[in-house]
Formats: sequence, C-alpha cells, structure tokens
Amino acid sequence: MTDLAVLAERVLPVLAFLVAITVVAEICDLAGVFDEAAHLAAKVARGRVVVLWLLIVALACASTILLSLDTTAVLLTPVAVTVANQVGVPPLAFAMTTLWLANTASLLLPVSNLTNLLALHHFTALGLSVNEYVALLWPPALTAIVLTVVVLWLIHRRDLRGRYDRPPRAEPHDRTLMVVSAVVAAALAPAFVAGITPAWPAIAAALVLLAVAALRAPMLVRRISVPWKAALGVAVLFVVVDLALSAGLGPWLTEVVGSGTGTAELLRLGSIGAASANAINNLPAYLALEVTADQSPVRLAALLIGVNAGPIVTMWGSLATILWAQRCRAAGVTVSWRRLAVTGLACAVVVVTGSTLALALTA
Repeated sequence: MTDLAVLAERVLPVLAFLVAITVVAEICDLAGVFDEAAHLAAKVARGRVVVLWLLIVALACASTILLSLDTTAVLLTPVAVTVANQVGVPPLAFAMTTLWLANTASLLLPVSNLTNLLALHHFTALGLSVNEYVALLWPPALTAIVLTVVVLWLIHRRDLRGRYDRPPRAEPHDRTLMVVSAVVAAALAPAFVAGITPAWPAIAAALVLLAVAALRAPMLVRRISVPWKAALGVAVLFVVVDLALSAGLGPWLTEVVGSGTGTAELLRLGSIGAASANAINNLPAYLALEVTADQSPVRLAALLIGVNAGPIVTMWGSLATILWAQRCRAAGVTVSWRRLAVTGLACAVVVVTGSTLALALTA
C-alpha cells in the first residue's frame, strides 16, 4: 500500500466523522435542544447566578465530550450568551466558559476532539481498546475540567454573584423533532465507547436525524451547514504535515522533544504540544509531534493533553477558538485579544501541568 493510500485510510474516517457529527449537532441546535437545555438550566437554578453558571458548565462538558469541542464553541456559545443577557448577567463569563471547556473538556472520548480520533489509530496499534483509552485518559480529563472551572471561578467570581428574578422562556420548537434529536445524541455516548469506528454511529445518527427533520420540519434541513471547507482544510493539513515528515522533520522533532515516560518527560511533551498548538493550531501541531509519542500510550496521552487543553491562548490555537470568536462577535460580545491571551495562558499552564501530573501519577 502506498503512503498516500495509508494516509487516506486513516484520514477518511476522521473526515467522515467531522461531517456527520456536525450535521447531528446542527440538527440538535435547529431543533432547539441546546436552547431548551440552557433555558431549563435558568429555571432549575431558581434565580441563583452561580448555579446557572455551573449548569452551563455541565452542559458545555456534556456537549464537548459527546458531540466534540466545535459543537460547544459554535452552537452552545450563542445560547449561553443569550441566556446570560436575558437574566442580566455579564455574558463574558459564560462565553469564556464555553470556549475554555470546549478545549479542556475534550480529552475523555475519542470523538471529543479530532486529535483524539487521530491518536486512536496509534492507541489501537499499541493494543489499547476504546475502554482502555478512556481508563487511561479519565484522570487527566477530570483534572482538566475541575482546574478549568476553578480558574474560571477565580477570574469571574464577581460577575457570578447575585440573583435574577425570572428565567427567560425558550423559543418554541417542534417538540417531536427536539425529543428525537436529544435521544439520538444521547444514544451516541454508548456507541462511541463500544469499540465501533466512531464515524459509523455518527453517520447513522446523521441519517436518522436528517430523515426525521425532512418529515417534521423540511425548511430546517436547508439551514444545515455542512463543514466541507473545514474537512478540505483538515485534509490539506494532513498532506502537508505528512510531506514534511517524509522530508525529515520527524527525527529532528524527536531530538527536540525527547523520549521517556517519566513525569519530567511527560511535562516537557505536554508543554511543547501546548506551545506548538498555540503557535500553529492544534491539528498540525499534533500531526507533527505524534511521531515523537506514537510508541507509548502514556506519551500519546501527554501529547493530547497539550494540544487539546493548551490552545486557549491565541485566537488560532484551535478551530473551535476561531469559530467561537466569530459567534461572540455575532452575539455582540467583545473579547480583547490581550485579555484572552493573559487569562488563557494562566489557565493553560495550570490545566496542562495539573492534567499531565494526574496522568503521570495514575498511568
């Protein structure tokens, strides 16, 4: 098999998953699943701002883990900002919550981030099942979420105090389509950890929801945005990095990054992964650096911590951050690049370091 054929065999399932899961997320959004969930959170919180925020945190974690980080950045962000505005809370705290958790909560499942799906190929080659992947990653994944929430609270605690009078009502939606969408999305969780190639359940879910949407609300189908350009861009990145590695980039990177599975070596790998992701975007950073980690599950996990939880300093660190910034501007939320960099750097250092230490202690 030629190198190009090997690359295509690895890349095509990832691209198919990206397109399918985006269709699922878009239909869930158009059906009102995110809107209803956020407004239900406002009702359940009973006027307590901090409880509402914690419920948005839980919703952001769930959507990131089950439907990928881009879902949280693109679809949950405008809903969270709208709910915050409606209850009279500064929306920046909620916007930063969806951004940071879109990245830092994306470690637990292979489907949570495209980098995880790419790494799954090597985990499988090293003899790890999906369940063993989860067993290896859950301590750093949980650590990343907890530390992110702590840092968010410390930065935005003044805005999260107080109460609001009445929760806003969600927009009216087709209830049948909304319930079916929620059930299908929830059913993906066990499918994603069952050892099946993630693209297959994602494609099946997309087809089911497309059929139901065509029957219940055919006008919504025309509003679905399929990320063909993003998929093409990812494919181009794969080819470019593969050509660079073929030209001799791999040995040089291995010399720079080092080897070993001790705490110091894992911290070095995670830190370089985070710095590279913020410099050039997390996808090419992972693709370039995986050659330094693909012989060890623990080193692969450390690299994922860096390229998943770390790229929250620059606007181009991850595709999710770029999409999040666009949604914030559309929702009228202004975010200073300088503030994003300063607070993001503080969070990235804490989360990447803490999560890598959790990996080193439990692996």
